[in-house]
Amino acid sequence: MAEVKVFFDREGNTLTVWFGNPEDEYVCEETGEEIILIKNKAGEVIGFEKLNFAGADAEQVRVAFETVAA
Repeated sequence: MAEVKVFFDREGNTLTVWFGNPEDEYVCEETGEEIILIKNKAGEVIGFEKLNFAGADAEQVRVAFETVAA
């Protein structure tokens, strides 16, 4: 199973999700919807960042993941 890393920055109000190695970050692409795609050298998306992320509770952020058949 692949590892997913989730970081919530309260001060910056961002949520960053990595499903690839963060060290492989090469370029970022803003989608215009307060989402930034993080890509590796091959152009594959290895993560994303949600700007202006507002959780319901500032002390606790819940993130759920669901797998789908490929």
